[in-house]
Amino acid sequence: MPEPTIDPATVLAIFKAYDVRGTVPDQLDEDLARATGRAFAKVLGAPRIVVGHDMRPSSPGMAAAFAQGASELGVDVVIIGLASTDQLYFASGHLGLPGAMFTASHNPARYNGIKMCRAYAVPIGLETGLSEIRDQVIAGVPLAPTMAPGIIEQGDVLEAYAAHLLTLAPIRGRRLKVVADAGNGMAGHTAPAVFGRVGADQVDLVPMYFELDGTFPNHEANPLDESTLADLKARVVAERADVGLAFDGDADRCFLVDELGQAVNPSAITALIAERELAKHPGAHVIHNLITSRAVPEMIAEQGGIPVRTRVGHSYIKARMAETDAVFGGEHSGHFYFRDFWRADSGMLAALHVLAVLADTDRPLSELMARYARYPMSGEINSTVPDQAGAIAAIKAAYGERDGVELDELDGLTVSHADWTFNVRASNTEPLLRLNAEGKDLATMEGVRDEALAIIRKDS
Repeated sequence: MPEPTIDPATVLAIFKAYDVRGTVPDQLDEDLARATGRAFAKVLGAPRIVVGHDMRPSSPGMAAAFAQGASELGVDVVIIGLASTDQLYFASGHLGLPGAMFTASHNPARYNGIKMCRAYAVPIGLETGLSEIRDQVIAGVPLAPTMAPGIIEQGDVLEAYAAHLLTLAPIRGRRLKVVADAGNGMAGHTAPAVFGRVGADQVDLVPMYFELDGTFPNHEANPLDESTLADLKARVVAERADVGLAFDGDADRCFLVDELGQAVNPSAITALIAERELAKHPGAHVIHNLITSRAVPEMIAEQGGIPVRTRVGHSYIKARMAETDAVFGGEHSGHFYFRDFWRADSGMLAALHVLAVLADTDRPLSELMARYARYPMSGEINSTVPDQAGAIAAIKAAYGERDGVELDELDGLTVSHADWTFNVRASNTEPLLRLNAEGKDLATMEGVRDEALAIIRKDS
């Protein structure tokens, strides 16, 4: 087989802070996947790895090429085939193997990517091995003439994954009607297995867009964009369902819609699950990222837990969880991390926790979640900005001398006041600045939101 041809500039462009992400085939193709498989095998030095992929048309071929590259260095490979990202993390933890998942998550159909981890789902980011893998891809990994190739075998962990999740968040109590929108992504693969084990006598599941289709014919699988929830909101109301679940493309994130057809604030979900976990583990640490509502650390402390603030991104959050032995972590972007799931994020497990709470009460979801939503939030507002660094510098200059204002550069720029706070940060995967604002009341939030946006978009 001829050696793959690799363009260093392309490699530098698609290796992001905590994964690989690029357009197919101009940036990411099977040659680059094969080279990355070799580099992954060399840097990690493990004798065996596990590989999964999502439903995008390019994913099976690139996963096979990655496996081929690793096997060329004598590494055995277990290919689990179609999988959600949290199913791949389960395989890594369950089998004790490093893993690679081919997915571009919520990105449009023209994208693909690779999420990599060490054994037991330990994350790999630029600061924890991804830069070494990137550099080996660019340099090329030569093969020893006498090296015997590793064995590539097929594996299936779907049923074991489903069974494990239900040991962590069993659902008992009243029967629930649940509408689930897979967005033609991998929840269409995992939800039938999980809810099939729950049983129809406990959950009446109404599936939406469960057909696996990486061209996303119905809507983008990106529930962070509330416009993609329109179909789910309408269906929940029409079905008189108790709750709606919206998953992103690789199903590692989950967003909720209540019985009234209203989107549930992800920070409220973080607070609810944190409360459950702290009831089992009093005094534990709980991670929240810097754009989560102020209500989250307040409620963690009120429940006797120790809130720990960290920057956005799964590799950073998982590392911080390991340092503090945190029982749970939540991001406002809909990622939820569990110590008893190898500190990995699982949209399905988060959904099961919420369903368990809901089944255990006669109260509707809207009423349950109201106590966790203390402050109005803007949601994430994205702006395409030619000079991202310049826009952030302009905000820093505008707010830096104001009385009672604090600036924090843990991740992007967080500007805080007793009555409001906002964060602006550059996307790791797209040419955008992301703004999240919060205030003591709606007028305060809208005022600081609009003022910040005016600065961000001044020259756009």
